[in-house]
Formats: sequence, C-alpha cells, structure tokens
Amino acid sequence: MSVAVVGVVGTLLSALLTQRAADRSRQRERERAELARERRGELLDVRSCYVALNTATRQYLAALTDQVHALRRDGSGPVRQRLTDARDQHRDVYAEAQLRVPDPVLDLAGQLSRELGAVYGMVKRLDAGAPREGDSVTGAQERIDVLWHLLREMRRRMRAELGVPATAGGREAALPPPAGQRETERGEGTPGTPGTSGTRRGRDGREW
Repeated sequence: MSVAVVGVVGTLLSALLTQRAADRSRQRERERAELARERRGELLDVRSCYVALNTATRQYLAALTDQVHALRRDGSGPVRQRLTDARDQHRDVYAEAQLRVPDPVLDLAGQLSRELGAVYGMVKRLDAGAPREGDSVTGAQERIDVLWHLLREMRRRMRAELGVPATAGGREAALPPPAGQRETERGEGTPGTPGTSGTRRGRDGREW
C-alpha cells in the first residue's frame, strides 16, 4: 500500500511541477510579448519624430531659399511670412526631438538648428537693408547649399538608427511616414541642379 501511496504522490507532484513550469513559460512569453510591444511603440514614436524633424527642416531650408531668391529680385512679399512660419515650426519640432531622439541624430539636428538660425539672421538682416560685415546674398545661398547636404547626412543617420537599409545604387530610402500623415515635399539640393531624389526641379531649385 505504501508503494501505491508513493506512486500517487509522485504522480501528483509531477503534474504540479509540470503545471508550474508551464505557468512560468507562459509568463515569460507574456513578458517577452509585452517588451516587444513597448519596443515597437518606442520605435514608432521615434520614427514619427524623425519624419516631423526631417519635414520641418526641409521646409525651413526651402523657405530660406525662397527668401534668398526674393532678395535677388528685390522683393520679398509673402515669402517673409512663410519663412517666419517655417522657422517657428522647426523650433517646436526640434524642441520635441531633444527629448526623444538618440544622440547620434540629435548631434546633427543640433548642428543644423544652429546653422539654420545663423542663416536666418543673415537673410533677415539683408532683407531689412542692415547687413553686417560678411553678409551677402551669395554667402547666404552658399551656406544654405551646405545645409542641404547636412540634412541628407542627418537622414542617413536616422535611417541607420531605424535599421532602414540604403536602396540599390546608394540612393536614399525614404523614411516611412506614420499612418495618416503625408510629408510635404519641398525642394532639396543645390538650387538649379538635378536632385538625387528622382524629382524634377524648376529654375529656382525647388522640386515639383
């Protein structure tokens, strides 16, 4: 009889241990699934921030380019307000990016922000007819051209952080926008020259 009791106890203990092991396995699976969901959510947040920062920077640079072209024509008109709006939008987006994006991207974004501010100041002084020594329309355009290249470098860094590979031939793969959001495409690159994104450009250097 004692042998039978031992056998029953052994069977019960084995079933209990098996159940506990299964419970622990399910708990680990739930924890892994929850961690994966959190990581996906964080990645989507960062991607959304990247798209907003890329868009705001492009629009700021395009507005600066428009203002420089207007200065060459001796007239600014509504271009002034578009530049102010683009500057304000970029400032807000960059402020959010400072809390969200990793350092490798933030370093480039900060450099872009500082240089954009410097060019904005030069352009506004030229528009007001009160340039400082070294201010010129040609100089402003040259600095804007450099900033387009820096923006492309920032996008490459963004894609690397997101794990997005470069396309065949070394051309840039687009940052995928969040659902329901479409990026406003503006001109990029050295004005008056073909771009690298496959779009066409007018004489003012803007994509169309």
